[in-house]
Amino acid sequence: MQIETSKTLGGVGAILMFLGVIPFLSYYGIIELVGLILVMVALYNLASYYVEKGIFNNALYGLIIGIVGGVIAVGTLILMVLSSLTEFLYTVYPDWNGDWSALSGLTPDVSNLDISAIMPFITGFFVTLLVLWIFAIIAFYFVRRSLTTLSAKSGVGLFSTAGLLMLVGAVLLIALFIGVILIWIGLLLLAVAFFQIKPQQAQPATPPAPPPM
Repeated sequence: MQIETSKTLGGVGAILMFLGVIPFLSYYGIIELVGLILVMVALYNLASYYVEKGIFNNALYGLIIGIVGGVIAVGTLILMVLSSLTEFLYTVYPDWNGDWSALSGLTPDVSNLDISAIMPFITGFFVTLLVLWIFAIIAFYFVRRSLTTLSAKSGVGLFSTAGLLMLVGAVLLIALFIGVILIWIGLLLLAVAFFQIKPQQAQPATPPAPPPM
């Protein structure tokens, strides 16, 4: 695939991911997913173009880690909620005999409801956020490695800047707003960086050494 096609795919993909952060443009994550696929295709082709597998491999590692982190976080939340749900229902429905079908005919009693009854759910929520945060940092670490390598090979410094901003944004996701903004800006810089790639900046593979005399 020609370098012009790769840079266009990457630029358009990064723009779609940038726009997908905006709630009313997201369309249930479809915009971000399409953008991510385009960026990954572009990185794969650029890895071949610059003869540097790390450009694509590190991005792929980051993607896989992000997916695994999301699955683990959701699974953790479900397990923690289910483990506390029965006790919570006994608190709200003192006359409940454990038959789930009988719940619809019972009247809830919230007089015994206190913070201790809902604390497991609050704990589960924060544990889920913690898991997501840790995996996000690891995932963006590999994304930064990918973009740093691409920056060195292409000569476009914005790739390295975009990767650094997104990694710092992932670390600051604990502050939510600041972290999201930095990642958002990083995606915009990534789009600009793709469009700045110039074909003549490609670095050919090192030719084999001549045989000894």
